Amino acid sequence: MSARTTMPWPLVALFTAGYLAPYLLPTTVGRLDAGLPLSATQAGAVGSALLLSSAAAGFLLVSRIDRVGPRTLARIGLALAVLGYGSAALTHAVPAVIAGAIVGGFGSGTATTVAASGIAAERDPHRASTLGLLCVSALAGAVYLTVPHLGAGHGRPLAAIALTALAVWPLTARLPVRTTATEHTRVETAGLPHRRAGLVLAATLLCWSLAQNSLWGVSGRIGLTQAHLSEVTVGAVFAIALGTGLVGVIGAGALGSRLGRAVPIGAGTALIAGCIVLSASAHDLRTFATGEIAWNTLYPIVLSYVLGLAASLDPRGRWAVLVGSASSLGTAAGPLTGSVLSAGAGFPAMGAILAAGLIVVAVPMTAVAVGSGRRRLPQSIVEISVEARGARPLRGAGNCATSPHRPAVSTPAYENSYASTSAT
Repeated sequence: MSARTTMPWPLVALFTAGYLAPYLLPTTVGRLDAGLPLSATQAGAVGSALLLSSAAAGFLLVSRIDRVGPRTLARIGLALAVLGYGSAALTHAVPAVIAGAIVGGFGSGTATTVAASGIAAERDPHRASTLGLLCVSALAGAVYLTVPHLGAGHGRPLAAIALTALAVWPLTARLPVRTTATEHTRVETAGLPHRRAGLVLAATLLCWSLAQNSLWGVSGRIGLTQAHLSEVTVGAVFAIALGTGLVGVIGAGALGSRLGRAVPIGAGTALIAGCIVLSASAHDLRTFATGEIAWNTLYPIVLSYVLGLAASLDPRGRWAVLVGSASSLGTAAGPLTGSVLSAGAGFPAMGAILAAGLIVVAVPMTAVAVGSGRRRLPQSIVEISVEARGARPLRGAGNCATSPHRPAVSTPAYENSYASTSAT
C-alpha cells in the first residue's frame, strides 16, 4: 500500500485528544459543581472558559503551523494539555482548577488545530475526520462508563483528558517537522478562497455548536434533577448514546458524498432540533434516553459533513481550522448559555429556544452546502464513493478540482510532508 492511501493515524490521534474535552463536558461541569464550592452557573462558566481557550488556540495558530511545524506544535499542545488538566485534577483550589482548565483547553485547541489542518490536506478528509469522531466517541463512552465507579471528585474526567494527551505524545514522531510547499503553490493559494461561503459557514456553525453544547453542558443535570436518575444511570445513557453515535458515523463514512452535503446538513439539523426538545423535556428514563441517544447519533453525522464542507473550501486547510475554531467558540459559550437559560426559564423552555435557533441557522448552512455542490467536489471527497466500491483512484488525480473560483493545486504541502514521513 502506498503512503498516499495510508490512514494518517497520528492526525486521528491528535483529533481524538483535542476533541475529548468537549465530549466529556457534561461530567466535567457536573463534577465541578458537585466537588468544588461552585454553583451550577459558575461550573458552567469554568467549562466555557476551558472551551474558549481551546477556540482561541485555533484562531491564533492557524497561520503559524507552517512556520512552527506540525510536530513541534502538536507536542506543545499535548504538553499543555497534560500540564493543565493534570494540575487541575490534582488540586481542590478553585483558582488553580480554573487556571489548569484554561491551560489545558489551549493545549486541546492546539492539538485540534494541527489535526484539522493536516486532515484537510489529506486525499480523503471526510474519511479521516469520520475516523477521528469514531475514536473520540468510543473513548468518551468508555470514560462515561468508568468514571462513576472511580469515586466522587472533580479530577477524574480531567485526569482522563490529561492521560489521553500523554498517550498520544509518542505518535507525534510520525508527524512532519516542517511542511514543504513550493513557491508556486504558496503563490496560488496565498488568499483564502470562497470567502463568503467560509464566513457564512463559520458564523452559522458557531451558533449551531452553541445550541448543541448548551444542552450537552446541562444534560447531566437534566438526568439527575429533572428525570431523577442516578449518576451511574446517566453515565450509562451517555455511553450508549455515544456508542450509537459510532454507528451513525460509520454510516456517514460509508455513505460518503452520495447524498451530497445539503441533505445531511439541513435535514440532520432539523432532526437534531427535535431531539433537543425531547431530551430537555424528559422527566423519566425512557424520554431522557431516547432524546440523548437519537441526538448523539445524529450530531456526529452532521458534524462530519460540515467538517468535510469546510475542508473542501480550501485545500490548505485554513477554512477547516477557522470554521472549527468558530465552532469551538460556540461550544465554549454553550455551558454558560445552557446554565443561564435553564436557571431562568427551565429545561423544557431552554430546549424549545435552542431548537428554534437551530432551525434558523440550518437555512444558511444548507445554502452553503448547495453552493458547494454546484461546483465540482474536490477529488478527496469524490473518491470516497469510489473507494467504497473497491476501486482504486488514479494516482496523481490531485486533491482539488480546477474551477473558476479555485486555483488548481497538485498536492497540498502538508500531505507531501506527512506521506514522506509515514512512508519511512
